[in-house]
Amino acid sequence: MFRTVIGICLFLICLSGSAMSQGKGIRLWNLTTAPISGFQLSPAGKNDWGPNQTLNDKDKEVDHDERLRIMGVEPGRYDAKVSYRDNRQCIVRDIEIKADAVFSVADKDLKDCNK
Repeated sequence: MFRTVIGICLFLICLSGSAMSQGKGIRLWNLTTAPISGFQLSPAGKNDWGPNQTLNDKDKEVDHDERLRIMGVEPGRYDAKVSYRDNRQCIVRDIEIKADAVFSVADKDLKDCNK
C-alpha cells in the first residue's frame, strides 16, 4: 500500500512538472482593424519568409482582437509579412518575439503596404 501511494505521488509530480513546462506558446494578437489572412515571419532583415501562420487558425484568418498561436518559431527578432483579404500586404519590422509570450501587431506598425 505504501509503495502504491509513493508511486502515485511520483507519477503526479512528474505529470505536473511536464504540464508546467508546456506554456501557452508564442501568440500573435491582431490589433489591426481588419482580419489578417496571411502572416509570415522572417528573421529580421533577411526576407526569408516562413509558412503562413494563419493556417494554424480554425477559420484560417485572425480577426481583430483575436490571438493566434505561432508554430515553429524560436524567440528572437523578426520581420512579419501581413496580408489581408483585399490582397494588400504590409511589412512589420523588427518584432521582438519571446518564449510563451504574446506580441501584437497594430495598424501603426504596418509599413511598406501595397496591393
